[in-house]
Amino acid sequence: QVQLVESGGRYVQAGDSVRLSCVSSANSFSRHTMGWFRQAPGKARQFVGCMNWRSNSAKYADFVKGRFIISRDNDKNTVYLQMNNLKSEDTAVYYCAADYLGRLGARENEYHFWGQGTQVTVSS
Repeated sequence: QVQLVESGGRYVQAGDSVRLSCVSSANSFSRHTMGWFRQAPGKARQFVGCMNWRSNSAKYADFVKGRFIISRDNDKNTVYLQMNNLKSEDTAVYYCAADYLGRLGARENEYHFWGQGTQVTVSS
């Protein structure tokens, strides 16, 4: 069983930046697509973005609009989500997820393993 542990969530002001990290226990991390999702209070979980294992292809949700960047360090089994120019509507629990089939999926059911999430709160 793969374990994913997110960290880095915190309370910030609108316009600030936050970098989230997600460490994977998978021996095959370097071959997984890693994705980020978020869930705001009272709303369904939504796709934020994902990156393939080679780090040469990524997909982002439209609302990201260049504010968020995903990167990964396969030597450290870690994927990052850099979030810039945060807005109050970015307030949510952020989850990382792993797809061992290596797709660039935007649907939850395309991911096999999930972390417990980390809270990001943006105050306006």
